[in-house]
Amino acid sequence: MVGFAIVAYAGDAKTALMKALDEARDGNFTKARSLVEESTQSINDAHNEQTKLLSKEAGGDDMDVTFIMVHGQDTLMTTMMLKDEVQYFIDEYERLDKIEKKLGIEKN
Repeated sequence: MVGFAIVAYAGDAKTALMKALDEARDGNFTKARSLVEESTQSINDAHNEQTKLLSKEAGGDDMDVTFIMVHGQDTLMTTMMLKDEVQYFIDEYERLDKIEKKLGIEKN
């Protein structure tokens, strides 16, 4: 069940991050950053589940590696990388927004 929990938490984080990117594209930078923070909690929850597995293995428990556990790890790691990329794009969308406003360029 831990593998399912990791997938679920990482999936929630990914959803929040994709929404954050949409919000930033629309110029809603405060909302975008709020969604990134929301994703951080889900990533932390997934990481805590991962740590439970690591602790069990470090304690000598035999661990069966299942496909769902591998999928969970993959989902968590790619979501963590996505978070970094989304934060970068939010900053870039905001920078572009400021430049467009300075130049008097209206968005469609």
